[in-house]
Amino acid sequence: MQDLLWAALAVNDLWFAAPLIIAVSLVYSATRHEEMGPIISNALRVGVWVVGFMAVILLVLVLIS
Repeated sequence: MQDLLWAALAVNDLWFAAPLIIAVSLVYSATRHEEMGPIISNALRVGVWVVGFMAVILLVLVLIS
Protein backbone atom coordinates (compact mmCIF):
# COMPACT_ATOMS: atom_id res chain seq x y z
CA MET A 1 0.00 0.00 0.00
CA GLN A 2 2.80 2.41 0.88
CA ASP A 3 4.61 1.62 -2.38
CA LEU A 4 1.45 2.53 -4.28
CA LEU A 5 1.27 5.86 -2.48
CA TRP A 6 4.91 6.65 -3.27
CA ALA A 7 4.29 5.72 -6.90
CA ALA A 8 1.34 8.09 -7.01
CA LEU A 9 3.50 10.91 -5.63
CA ALA A 10 6.18 10.27 -8.23
CA VAL A 11 3.84 10.88 -11.17
CA ASN A 12 4.76 14.22 -12.70
CA ASP A 13 1.20 15.07 -13.73
CA LEU A 14 0.18 15.44 -10.09
CA TRP A 15 2.61 18.31 -9.61
CA PHE A 16 0.47 20.40 -11.95
CA ALA A 17 -2.24 20.30 -9.30
CA ALA A 18 -0.23 22.44 -6.85
CA PRO A 19 -0.37 25.74 -8.81
CA LEU A 20 -4.00 25.08 -9.67
CA ILE A 21 -4.91 24.54 -6.02
CA ILE A 22 -3.06 27.72 -5.04
CA ALA A 23 -4.71 29.77 -7.78
CA VAL A 24 -8.21 28.47 -7.09
CA SER A 25 -7.82 28.98 -3.34
CA LEU A 26 -6.59 32.55 -3.74
CA VAL A 27 -9.26 33.53 -6.27
CA TYR A 28 -12.05 31.95 -4.23
CA SER A 29 -10.83 33.67 -1.07
CA ALA A 30 -10.37 37.01 -2.81
CA THR A 31 -14.01 36.94 -3.91
CA ARG A 32 -15.04 36.54 -0.27
CA HIS A 33 -12.73 39.08 1.40
CA GLU A 34 -11.08 42.39 0.54
CA GLU A 35 -8.17 42.52 2.99
CA MET A 36 -4.98 40.50 2.56
CA GLY A 37 -5.01 38.83 6.00
CA PRO A 38 -8.40 37.14 5.67
CA ILE A 39 -7.65 36.24 2.03
CA ILE A 40 -4.48 34.35 2.98
CA SER A 41 -6.01 32.57 5.98
CA ASN A 42 -9.09 31.54 4.01
CA ALA A 43 -6.93 30.48 1.04
CA LEU A 44 -4.91 28.19 3.31
CA ARG A 45 -8.10 26.70 4.71
CA VAL A 46 -9.58 26.15 1.24
CA GLY A 47 -6.29 24.71 -0.03
CA VAL A 48 -6.15 22.19 2.81
CA TRP A 49 -9.77 21.26 2.14
CA VAL A 50 -9.10 20.69 -1.57
CA VAL A 51 -5.97 18.61 -0.90
CA GLY A 52 -7.87 16.55 1.68
CA PHE A 53 -10.72 15.98 -0.73
CA MET A 54 -8.28 14.88 -3.44
CA ALA A 55 -6.58 12.53 -0.96
CA VAL A 56 -9.91 10.91 -0.08
CA ILE A 57 -10.70 10.43 -3.77
CA LEU A 58 -7.23 8.92 -4.30
CA LEU A 59 -7.78 6.55 -1.39
CA VAL A 60 -11.16 5.46 -2.78
CA LEU A 61 -9.66 4.85 -6.21
CA VAL A 62 -6.77 2.86 -4.72
CA LEU A 63 -9.19 0.73 -2.70
CA ILE A 64 -11.39 0.11 -5.75
CA SER A 65 -8.47 -0.97 -7.89
